[in-house]
Amino acid sequence: MPEQKIVVIPDGKICDYIDEKFRNDTPEEYVRQTIEKRLVNEHKYLPSQIKIEYTLQVGSNKPRADIVIWDKDASEQTQGNIKLIIECKKETVDANNAKDGIGQLKSYMSVCPNCEWGMWTNSIQKFVFRKYTDEDGNISFMDYNDIPSADGNLDDVNRPSRKSLKNAYDDNLLFVFKTCHNHIHVNDGLQKQDAFFELLKLIFCKIEDERNIPNPLEFYTTSEERSNPDGQLTVRKRISKIFDRVKARHGKIFDSNDEIKLTPRSLAYIVSELQRYSLLNTNIDIKGKAYEEIVGANLRGDRGEFFTPRNVMKMVVEMINPKIGEHVADTSCGTGGFVVTAMTHVISQIEQSIVTEMGKKKEDWDADTIRTFQDKVSEVAGTYFFGFDINPALVKATKMNMVMNNDGSGNILRTNSLLPPHEWDDEFKTKLAEALGIDKSDIRNHTSIGFFDVIVTNPPFGSKIPIKDSSILEQFDLAHVWQNNKKTGTWTMTKKLQSSVPPEILFIERCTQFLKPGGRMGIVLPDSILGSPGLGYIREWLIRNHRIVASIDLHQDTFQPRNGTQTSVLFLQKKTQAQKDKEEKSGQMSDYNIFMAMVEKIGHDKRGNPIFKRDKEGNEILVPDTNNNLRMDITGDGSITVAHEQKVKVEDDQTPEIPEIFSEWKTQEGLLW
Repeated sequence: MPEQKIVVIPDGKICDYIDEKFRNDTPEEYVRQTIEKRLVNEHKYLPSQIKIEYTLQVGSNKPRADIVIWDKDASEQTQGNIKLIIECKKETVDANNAKDGIGQLKSYMSVCPNCEWGMWTNSIQKFVFRKYTDEDGNISFMDYNDIPSADGNLDDVNRPSRKSLKNAYDDNLLFVFKTCHNHIHVNDGLQKQDAFFELLKLIFCKIEDERNIPNPLEFYTTSEERSNPDGQLTVRKRISKIFDRVKARHGKIFDSNDEIKLTPRSLAYIVSELQRYSLLNTNIDIKGKAYEEIVGANLRGDRGEFFTPRNVMKMVVEMINPKIGEHVADTSCGTGGFVVTAMTHVISQIEQSIVTEMGKKKEDWDADTIRTFQDKVSEVAGTYFFGFDINPALVKATKMNMVMNNDGSGNILRTNSLLPPHEWDDEFKTKLAEALGIDKSDIRNHTSIGFFDVIVTNPPFGSKIPIKDSSILEQFDLAHVWQNNKKTGTWTMTKKLQSSVPPEILFIERCTQFLKPGGRMGIVLPDSILGSPGLGYIREWLIRNHRIVASIDLHQDTFQPRNGTQTSVLFLQKKTQAQKDKEEKSGQMSDYNIFMAMVEKIGHDKRGNPIFKRDKEGNEILVPDTNNNLRMDITGDGSITVAHEQKVKVEDDQTPEIPEIFSEWKTQEGLLW
């Protein structure tokens, strides 16, 4: 294979996925590139079958179709034997637009005699048509669920089999989730949060159907069903039966009288969009990105919640390194990203242990080994991972996130974790005690809740949501007034309580209370806690009660575009009572090194748009895909060969580099976790 070279992309351009030409980086182009990737990676069309911006002859006009496709064995690629045309528009273009809507697509299909299929999309709407000639010889169009794959099999378009389910690729699952959510929001008149929960019900149904082995898949709609009212009612009846099973399995998420509230028409549309994917087998990162982005856009509350970017969560989890058999928690879990990321980290350890024991890669495991692995994953997920949140909508969303990623939903619990433990409701304490294997009566007060080996969390921030309840405040040293001795620079806690305290300060101490002695924590905090002179008492309390292992200063745009708070991640290890007694007796704190780093490049700008690596002249670059996704093509003699290696832009993000450096430092320091 020829030596690969870095490709430089001029500013404001993208490199087309199919023909590698430079095109303007526009919203419409993003839609087209997403579709191009799906054509190759999901539908298995060869790049040589596809042309971009192909000029058509329409009367005296010569418009350019966005994407055209021929059969791979076409004798020549001409307008006369085009098989499929796709038109891609930006979100603001409506399907009924006189110039750029579905009418434009149909006119293109009409002037291509052998063009049987067409698709129009603007990323929030999608229409697929199959062209046919009616009894009177007129050209007509029938709505269809999806375009056929390269093999032309229409059975899988209407009713996929387990073998034909596809793993989502890149941003396609996010693309589908957004399309479905917007369809519900626009066509059923539901508010965004209500629309999200209706989509959630159908995602649950899809996963339940995939798990219902060995029975045939029931989560489907044929194109004929989707196109007429009677068929839509048939789909509704079929999906409602699956939802009954969902309610029986997940009784703490859905009430027994819950129903799918979508109109039959919308329900059939959403099913047609989701049915081709395997939500169980799609890569966890792809599922997580799609799910957490759609959740964050619809369930963001007013309690100081701003959800942690995935790259930061992965960095924190890799650094804190949860292990098999350790109890892990996020005490303000939001959408569940930290819990899922930590669980994924441990699952990879389980997989590696089986690979080592069996001497076989995962793809070579037999059915018994796969079943053993899945049982172990379910046991670990249901026993060792916990998430708490006060927001019931987020608790439900987090449970769904866990269900999509190995079904550890049982320990995602609703509570105000800052309340005195004796005030936690009985249901919460019962479930927590059962999961931890302890007696419920052992949960007495803030001194008796050291249950967890690892905590990873991003607590809610904000002066707008201060805690003023004295019964809550009296549990915390950091809720007291502290006096500063300016001569010695030390702080002393008084018996007097402050009148109000921001929640993130209390969460620091609550997380410490939740940790076992020697347990470790990664917590996102506003920089004011680490630098403000008036908050020096917090830093002194931290040093007295923990080993400060690391401090990672995050880029100012980390939580943009929704929040501009400057933050850091603090890594702490809780001191044992013996360690604290020794230091108190000697009058000296233990001396140790602290790992510090600054993340100067976070992978996106203040608007949330991705930022990619550039050359010395400031141009974006393309490099060979490290996942070795080779794009296949066909030679003149009909044999399949590698056309060229897929190239990708690389996000300008330093978070993946830090865990490796930290691991080396940790070894030098003698830290064994």
